[in-house]
Amino acid sequence: MKRNLFLSASLFCAALTMQAQQVAFEEYDLDNGMHVILHQDNTAPIVTTSVMYHVGAKDENPEKTGFAHFFEHLLFEGTKNIERGKWMEIVSSNGGSNNANTTQDRTYYYEVFPSNKLELGLWLESERLMHPVINQIGVDTQKEVVQEEKRMRVDNSPYGKFREQIGINLFKNHPYRWQTIGSLEHLANATLEDFKDFNKIYYVPNNAVLVVAGDFEVDSTKKMIQDYFGPIPRGKEIKRNKYTEEPITSTIKASYNDPNIQIPAIFTAYRTPANTEKDAYVLDMISTYLTSGKSSKLYKSLVDDKKMALQVFAFNNSQEDYGSYIIGALPLGNTSLNDLIAEFDKEIAKLQTELISEKDYQKLQNKFENNFVNSNSGVEGIANSLARNYMLFGDTNLINTEIEIYKAITREDIKNVANKYLKPNQRVELEYLPVAKPEN
Repeated sequence: MKRNLFLSASLFCAALTMQAQQVAFEEYDLDNGMHVILHQDNTAPIVTTSVMYHVGAKDENPEKTGFAHFFEHLLFEGTKNIERGKWMEIVSSNGGSNNANTTQDRTYYYEVFPSNKLELGLWLESERLMHPVINQIGVDTQKEVVQEEKRMRVDNSPYGKFREQIGINLFKNHPYRWQTIGSLEHLANATLEDFKDFNKIYYVPNNAVLVVAGDFEVDSTKKMIQDYFGPIPRGKEIKRNKYTEEPITSTIKASYNDPNIQIPAIFTAYRTPANTEKDAYVLDMISTYLTSGKSSKLYKSLVDDKKMALQVFAFNNSQEDYGSYIIGALPLGNTSLNDLIAEFDKEIAKLQTELISEKDYQKLQNKFENNFVNSNSGVEGIANSLARNYMLFGDTNLINTEIEIYKAITREDIKNVANKYLKPNQRVELEYLPVAKPEN
């Protein structure tokens, strides 16, 4: 009887938790094409205002890469009504914080303020969109900032170019073959008009989604949105190129010498489907199964039991057009890179020929449900999820339903997807090596 009562109570609590996780939102379009999403949560006196633009590295001219990331910096320079260099000062002096980030698919800006400063957040983002000042002083300043960022995060960082090298080898036609930071040479050679043209094409209301999430009053917020964003003219319709890649049918062998490392690494990378495909969700589960946590299969085998690797990881990088599934490791002792590949393949072969255990399957489900709950635990994360789900997945309500996709994945799906995408002849094998020291 006590067990039944405990079980009933547990199920009741779980049901309440899932119900509480439902994120209520309203969405609509302004006449200029800007999409607006509102999520009201009056439990704490904070509010997030954010704008996501559907422009990333994949939208760049192959001869002018790095523009999307460059604009992430450039559009903090100032506007017609915000003095150059004062943006951050305005935000911090009003108790707020802000940031921005760029991927190969989109660019995202956001502010978090006390709720009584909502109008300030809306004004700042409308200024960024309507009145940016793009001049030579700002361009030259941000070129130096981006150069330093690339030196710190890529050029002088151990293993800093592994993503770049994987992209170059995994994609031949698609712009995913270059990284968001792009080419410093391209940025150095770009003219002021090049930057102005990029802004004119992509930083338009009909290429953006505005999210307000947190403590606000709906009717007054809608009026402010209309007042600040409604007058901004609609931009021209954006023509986007479509790129397709031929299937990889034989292993692509590649190597790269990094002067910043002493221990080599091996990376195997597979081209995978767009983030909207169910198979992409299954690959998320596979990467978690293989290397998430000390009890994961590859970590336990290579790091704990066999002492063959210092570190091992796997992740599924799902994107709008294609994804990349990467497994990597650093060898320990006399272990060769080929030995590590052989161990990767043993675990993958098990996935391809056997169903994972019910216990492991339930652990995966529990992890993904926990991740889902945590991702919606604050208004800042909710704002990001709402914008991303609308722009890159075409379904804002994924914020409430995405967990059902993971729940619907079966052990048979995991086996089938491993067979479909993770074959040795469908991958890049990148040997990431130290620079050989000259002999005395």
